Amino acid sequence: MTEANHRVLDATELAELIVKLQSVGLRTDVSIGARSGGAGPADAGMLWINGAPATVPTTADYVKESPYTLRQEDDGFGIYEGSVRLADASPAPRPKYYDMETADGVPYWKIALMHLDSLASTVLQTCAYWGNSDQCTFCGIGVSLAGGRTIAKKTPEMLAEVSVAARDLDGAVDVTLTTGSTATPDRGALYVGRCAEAVKEASGLPVQVQFEPPADLDVINRVRDMGVDSVGIHVETFDARVLAKIAPGKARWGIERYFAAWERAVQVFGAGQVSTYVILGMGEDPEITVEMCKRAVDLGVYPFIVPLRPVPGSLMEDALPPSPEYVEKIYRRVVPHMLRRGLTAAGTKAGCARCQACSGMAALERAGSGSTKGLADGRPVLPLVV
Repeated sequence: MTEANHRVLDATELAELIVKLQSVGLRTDVSIGARSGGAGPADAGMLWINGAPATVPTTADYVKESPYTLRQEDDGFGIYEGSVRLADASPAPRPKYYDMETADGVPYWKIALMHLDSLASTVLQTCAYWGNSDQCTFCGIGVSLAGGRTIAKKTPEMLAEVSVAARDLDGAVDVTLTTGSTATPDRGALYVGRCAEAVKEASGLPVQVQFEPPADLDVINRVRDMGVDSVGIHVETFDARVLAKIAPGKARWGIERYFAAWERAVQVFGAGQVSTYVILGMGEDPEITVEMCKRAVDLGVYPFIVPLRPVPGSLMEDALPPSPEYVEKIYRRVVPHMLRRGLTAAGTKAGCARCQACSGMAALERAGSGSTKGLADGRPVLPLVV
């Protein structure tokens, strides 16, 4: 390799590269721990880029047009644009606990998956919205179940067993438990809370649980009493028009109901321990998105902003992710407000906002020494050392 084809990206360029990869994808002939379908990030190739955690699309059709390629080298891997080497890459190894199974023969990988250094599971792989007019168009919760890649219901005992193995064999540092919504007043929150309680008791790992706003907000207090560390209550989009189109069941709650649930959750768990997914690229109004993200931040809620990653088998499987330029503009308008409020991923105990692999926000959060200087007025330094 010569100097002519080996660029050294500065921190800002590296951050921008990650944002681009999460929109256009990474071509590769090497397996990098990608998962397909599911309730969480689909087509998620998992790797570290110069030490920064990242999940990027690797198998979707649109990735064939990506200018970026992962190539194996004599002593590792590199990310290239044409003949130019841009960054080091370290694909996530296959977790050791994937080779284990329960006493009754259920493979551990069907119970919970490793997302880089985080253990994650959808405890109920069914949803009251799936398969009817209320189905969320971006979701693939039923896809992996239909494909035999998981089981419909994970028990607290199963999850506790797997969490210990993931901690001891593969260095899991936290656990994220989500669930399909149930047709009950608590929306499944109490069951996922019981699962978290068992995981905490067995492994001692911090746990985030994710659920819809319960009809009775006291359910949030009960979840906290189970030992849960943080919660995700995901609105998906702040644009009510878009929410009604892409998630009609969730839209019936109304966005203000989410704010009410977040307010209670922050009172219970503390600022920075409550998060919401905000998916970009579904036709949302960017001004509404930015202003409502800032409102959530002012409550102490972490808006975990991600580009749409179309799930194969979902109702949006033929959609395309938003442009990296659009995504970066939203990041750059929201993250400075978060930093001014002291809300960063570094303070989150568990969950997607702690992991950060599916978003480019963490790069902006690490600007300089944590100062907001330069974020509003120019292009900041974006160190990605973790």
